[in-house]
Amino acid sequence: MKKIVIIGSGGSGKSTLARKLGEKLKRKVYHLDVLFWKPNWVGVPKDEQRKVQNELVKEEEWIIDGNYGGTMEIRLNAADTIIFLDISKTICVFRAFKRMVQYRNKTRPDMGKGCKEKFDPEFFKWIWQFPTKSRPQILEQLKQLSNDKQIIILKSPKEVNKFLHRF
Repeated sequence: MKKIVIIGSGGSGKSTLARKLGEKLKRKVYHLDVLFWKPNWVGVPKDEQRKVQNELVKEEEWIIDGNYGGTMEIRLNAADTIIFLDISKTICVFRAFKRMVQYRNKTRPDMGKGCKEKFDPEFFKWIWQFPTKSRPQILEQLKQLSNDKQIIILKSPKEVNKFLHRF
């Protein structure tokens, strides 16, 4: 477990798991939201996202959290371990709402500078539709990966905690 990718729906706990795992394994953690959102929610162009990720994955050890489906293959191909947080949409929506309230009008630690937390109906719609729209594609991508990769699918907060306690 030198190169770890953490993917999952918004609110699934990707950033929290990345941070905790980084502390336990003494690994550098990269939150893609920090890298790919400029102030006032201006997204970084996809070609720049690719360039940044191609550089990150050259490092010997890392943990990268975030989906960014259009560039996910860069991370999946470079990783030796992929953790998919396959958490229920109800939990994810609840967590995203809780986070929105907690950080309202502030930038949370795992987000780009100047991106103040706010209610975003499109984001909540994406979370709610994740199990039917994004999950099948992710599972298919994971099936296509070589057998030398460790793929870990965690389906509940309890499974995430058990996983973390192994270290």
